[in-house]
Amino acid sequence: MRLLKWLYPGMKVKRWLFLVIAGVLLFGMGSALLTAQANLLTRFASLVILSLGLVALLIGVVRTVRSLLDVVSPEPQRELVDIVFQRRHLEKGPKVVVIGGGTGLSTLIHGLKAHTTNITAVVTVADDGGSSGRLREEFGMLPPGDIRNCLVALADAEPLMQRLFQYRFAGESALRGHSFGNLFITAMTQITGDFERAIQASSRVLAIRGRVVPSTREKVRLVAEHDDGSLTMGESRISEAILPIRRVYLEPAGSLATHDALAALREADVIVLGPGSLFTSIIPNLLVEGVVDAIVQSKALKIYVCNVMTQFRETADFKASDHVRALITHSSPGILQVCIVNTKTVPPQLLEKYHKEQAVPVPADVERIRELGCQVVAEEVISTQDYVRHDPDKLAKLIVHLAVGFRRTPAFSGQTNSGAHVTAAPVSG
Repeated sequence: MRLLKWLYPGMKVKRWLFLVIAGVLLFGMGSALLTAQANLLTRFASLVILSLGLVALLIGVVRTVRSLLDVVSPEPQRELVDIVFQRRHLEKGPKVVVIGGGTGLSTLIHGLKAHTTNITAVVTVADDGGSSGRLREEFGMLPPGDIRNCLVALADAEPLMQRLFQYRFAGESALRGHSFGNLFITAMTQITGDFERAIQASSRVLAIRGRVVPSTREKVRLVAEHDDGSLTMGESRISEAILPIRRVYLEPAGSLATHDALAALREADVIVLGPGSLFTSIIPNLLVEGVVDAIVQSKALKIYVCNVMTQFRETADFKASDHVRALITHSSPGILQVCIVNTKTVPPQLLEKYHKEQAVPVPADVERIRELGCQVVAEEVISTQDYVRHDPDKLAKLIVHLAVGFRRTPAFSGQTNSGAHVTAAPVSG
C-alpha cells in the first residue's frame, strides 16, 4: 500500500517513473532485435529503439531524482551537483573543533564550512550583557547570543532565514535590543525544557553544516582579578574594567564540560582557539572542568589564531606572545602547538579609526612565542575593507592546509601558502 502512494495525484513522480519503465522496455526491445539475425534495415531500427530507450531511461531517472530533491532539500533551487558536493565531499573534510565566542569565532566557522561539514563550535556561556544577559536573568537560562551567531555562520538555509535570526528589534517596546534568534532559542528552551535540545532544533531550522555546543550546561559567572587584587564580576563589566587583568576564573568553580564538547575534542583532527576576546571569549571555555585535559590528551593539531588588534583595556599593550602566555597560564603548556599571526599591514585610514578606540595592531613577536614552546605561522590572513578582521576564506584555507599536513605526517611538517616553512611537534608538558 505504501508503494501505491507514489501513484497519488500531485506527486509529480508518476510521469517520470512511467518514462523510466518505457525506457527499460525500449532498451530491452532494441537489444533483443539487435542480437537477432535480421537484415540491415532491422538492425538500424533496433539501434534507434535502443537509443530512444536509453535516452528515456536517463531522463526519467534524472527527473525523478530532481523531483524528490525539490521536496526534501532545504534549498530546492540548488543544483544537484552542489547538494552531492556538500553531502559527499565536505563530509570527508577534517574534523575541526573551534573554541571561543563572539564575532571572531563566527567569522572563522563561516569560512570553514566551505571545506568541511565536520565542524563543532564549543562556545562560552559566560555572557551576561545585552540581550543575552537579559534573557539569562529573566528566564534562568544560558545566554543564547554567541550560540546564535555560530548557528547563523554555519547555516545552509535561505539568506532570508539567516537575516531573520539576526534581526534585532528597535523602537521603545519591551523587545528593544533583543534579536529574533535569541528569542527563538529562548522559546525552544521553554518548549523542550533543555537548552541543548533548543540548539539542536534551531540547527535543523537553519540546516547548519556542523554542530554548535555550549562548553558547559551550568550557569557560570566570569570573574576577573586585577593586578591590585580587586575583582570585577561579569563578562560585560570585565571588558570595561580599567585595571590590567591578572587572571580570570569562573564561579561557581568546578563547572563540568558538556559530553558533546568533550567527545568532539577527543575525535578532532584540529582544535582551534580563537579568534576572539582573549579573557572573555576564549579563556572562559578553558576554565570549564575537563576541557583542558581533553585538549592536551587529544592527538589533534592545536592552533591558536591570535587577534589582529588589541582590545581597549582588556588586552591593551598586549603582544602576540602575551596572548599565548595568558592562554598557557590559564590552562597548560600542552594547550598549543601552532600560533597563527597576521603579517598584512593595516592601512593608515583604518589605524586612525581604531586609534579613537585606543586599539592598535598586535605586534607579532615571533621569537618570544617560540620561546613559549609554540611554532608560528605568519601569513596575511586579514581583510581591511571597512574593519580590520580576519578574512574567513584565507584563514579557513590556512587551517585546513595545516590540518591536512599534520594528518599526513607523524610529526607535523607543513608549507604555508606564502612558502614559509613551519614544523610543529607536540609541546612538552
